[in-house]
Amino acid sequence: MRRLNPERTAKDKAAAAASKPAAFGEDIDLDQYIHDSDESPYQAEPSQLPAETKRQMLQVGVTFDDPSQRSGTIVQIDHSTIHSLSTQQGIEVMSTRQALEEYDWLSDYLWKAVAVDVDKYAAHVELGQSNGYFIRALPGSKSIYPVQACLYLSKARLAQKVHNIIIAEEGSELHIITGCTTALKGEPGLHIGVSEFYIKRGAVVSFTMIHSWAPEVAVRPRTGIIIEEEGVFLSNYVIMRPVQSLQMYPVARCVGANAAVRFNSIIAASPSSNMDVGSKVLLNAKGARTEIITRAITTGGNIIARGYIEGNVPDVKGHLECRGLILGDKGMIYAIPELKGTLAGVDLSHEAAVGKIAEEEIEYLMMRGLTREEATATIVRGFLRVDIEGLPAELNLELQRAIEMSEKDLM
Repeated sequence: MRRLNPERTAKDKAAAAASKPAAFGEDIDLDQYIHDSDESPYQAEPSQLPAETKRQMLQVGVTFDDPSQRSGTIVQIDHSTIHSLSTQQGIEVMSTRQALEEYDWLSDYLWKAVAVDVDKYAAHVELGQSNGYFIRALPGSKSIYPVQACLYLSKARLAQKVHNIIIAEEGSELHIITGCTTALKGEPGLHIGVSEFYIKRGAVVSFTMIHSWAPEVAVRPRTGIIIEEEGVFLSNYVIMRPVQSLQMYPVARCVGANAAVRFNSIIAASPSSNMDVGSKVLLNAKGARTEIITRAITTGGNIIARGYIEGNVPDVKGHLECRGLILGDKGMIYAIPELKGTLAGVDLSHEAAVGKIAEEEIEYLMMRGLTREEATATIVRGFLRVDIEGLPAELNLELQRAIEMSEKDLM
């Protein structure tokens, strides 16, 4: 007997959503891009990559100088995994394609944290050529050094489609630095990155993502995080170089008691850059807590900075903070903080401020011998410093170094 309502497959759902616009951000015509790419050869020694490629990767925190300082490395160029290696027992690092071949159970995780039909960008990751990385910490394993991943866009007009799956098993600890960059100069490209995180009971994950794109590149990350009891997810995001269009709105769901999540974002929009960036957290379990911290700077581009916290059970706590700095006479920052409490016993708060550097602050520093440019740079540098709790010292150094490298271009 035929079932009246058979469950649709992921491909069926994706096909139905293939033209569905995103809820936020400007709409992108996917037909203007190439959706397939040739396979690139595997590199047993990524240190042998071209010097310019390594320089671009270094700008986003990916280094091959000393492999012993990483618990694993994976590099993807366009749709090809050109290198993957785990150097620590209990930490698995491989391409998503390989992981799906090795683990039958992994299909149960696909499209559970991100809906395949949320919009056409996610749908096309399912429908077309894609790859991505799979990183997993086995129960009780703790990464000594960060795992590094690089997603590199090299082919002009390509829509690079990525599906990443990160699993931190019970009681594990995993630190990841992901650098996303491109070789394109004056040529269009598109990066669509789906990332699904599963933080099991008592697990801790820190995820630092650094973007360095180009003025003609559009970027559409789609991220979902599920945090179980006593789990912790710490996200750090940095973009300080030009991008044509960026829209991202990761959604974290605290489904276990005392789950915790923090989003730190440092974003800078240069002239012609359009960014719609935010984070959403659903506090669905007792004792869950969150912080969303954003620092936004425009030197002529447009930034929409979103933040949303929803408390659905008693004894949850959330704080949202957005500060924006406008440098110059052009550009826009639009802060949209949202709080939703559905019953008594929730504790949610927010603060937002957008403005320019006070002239008296600049004059104060100039009186002490700094030029106006030096004074401005000093104030901006202090503005961008965000206290990041729980981040390993080495990873914090990598993050600060990436910010410092970008500050020169920003100013």
